[in-house]
Amino acid sequence: MNKIWQRLLVALAASALVLSSAGCSLLLIPEESTLTPSAPSPSLPGTPATGTPEERTDEDFGTFQVYLVDEVAALVPAPASDSLTASVWADFLRVATPDFAAEIIMEYATGDAPDSDTLASVYPVSDDYWALSVNLATSNDRPELIATLIHEYAHLLTLEASQVSASTGSCPTLELDEGCADPDSTLEAFNSQFWASYGPDAPGPGNADADIAWEFYLEHEDDFVSDYAATNVVEDAAESFTTFVIEPESAQEGNSVVSKKLAFFADYPEYVAIRERLRSEFARELGWAE
Repeated sequence: MNKIWQRLLVALAASALVLSSAGCSLLLIPEESTLTPSAPSPSLPGTPATGTPEERTDEDFGTFQVYLVDEVAALVPAPASDSLTASVWADFLRVATPDFAAEIIMEYATGDAPDSDTLASVYPVSDDYWALSVNLATSNDRPELIATLIHEYAHLLTLEASQVSASTGSCPTLELDEGCADPDSTLEAFNSQFWASYGPDAPGPGNADADIAWEFYLEHEDDFVSDYAATNVVEDAAESFTTFVIEPESAQEGNSVVSKKLAFFADYPEYVAIRERLRSEFARELGWAE
């Protein structure tokens, strides 16, 4: 189905979107946040790539703008080429590649909320497509912005349809807010290797409570690359992947749990290829060259 038509059907089927807890870099918001459309329905095929983006509101960002991502990863309507909205989207395309973004991203939302703890998030808008949301107020720290976009890219890589299947009421593997992790998925393997041993004391895969995450982190501080990684297994995988990309390969050496988590991704040729692409892409501006 054409992406724009599917977006229209999604908009007609529901008047609000539910933000998944998956996909937030340092995101401290309630698990569910209602987005209320305050502008006309999404554009139909053939609409010019100019005009005013749709506006929505939520408790975290306040009012924010929503752009459609078309079949070639261009934004509709097109923002000003010298705008921060366009610049951050261009950075995301460098992280995720235009082909990947065009295939999986339906919406790109931008807000300017300096008082928000949210840097960015991804959340599903249909069975096949996702939205990327970015707080432009937090995007002036370039290393942090790129790391955040890599974190969100990691969520998309580990939660998209080839990794997670829609729930049918019974899940023999890791049960996520997005569905059931496939038996050969990255998250199922990561959970089995690093989280299963914690037993029922570990935060659940859908946990978004920062207090629970902090208490768990204090109990197992040496096991995580950051306190946010202790939020749940989904965030731990994304934070660990981001560290795998950013830190030198020597960080994978040793017997610590953190080193083993980084080495986990090194066992997947596709993730190694992504790491090398990103380190090459951003080496000069972020000093990642070893």
